[in-house]
Amino acid sequence: MFATQISRVSMFFRQLSTKADEIKGLVNKNKVVIFMKGIPEEPRCGFSNAVVQILRMHGVKYDAHDVLKDEDLRQGIKNYSNWPTIPQVYINGEFVGGCDIVLQMHQNGELANELQKVGITSAFTINETEKTKQKDSSKK
Repeated sequence: MFATQISRVSMFFRQLSTKADEIKGLVNKNKVVIFMKGIPEEPRCGFSNAVVQILRMHGVKYDAHDVLKDEDLRQGIKNYSNWPTIPQVYINGEFVGGCDIVLQMHQNGELANELQKVGITSAFTINETEKTKQKDSSKK
């Protein structure tokens, strides 16, 4: 009986390790990755929708994973990041945060800067550059 319990515990930890490896692969598959409720075309919660809208405004291409389709993924990503809520955004394999943090980064310009660091030019950066060029040309 004791050996059976040890075997079950061992199998449980192997499954956790395998899920963590799978999540690590998903997180590193693209420069920007979001774990969300629903899909970008049909978010299933307001917070996921807000993050999708922010990334759209920046013109960012990203991978999205619907945690509602896979309970192991839903719990696994929370364990992986040590962050209790969904959505979760990763840039260049690094956990950035959830909706509140991404919104704050968007508002203060930090999101565009972080995207630039990984070689992604935000649509906001392009728009600001165009505005600056127009102002400069109108001064001449």
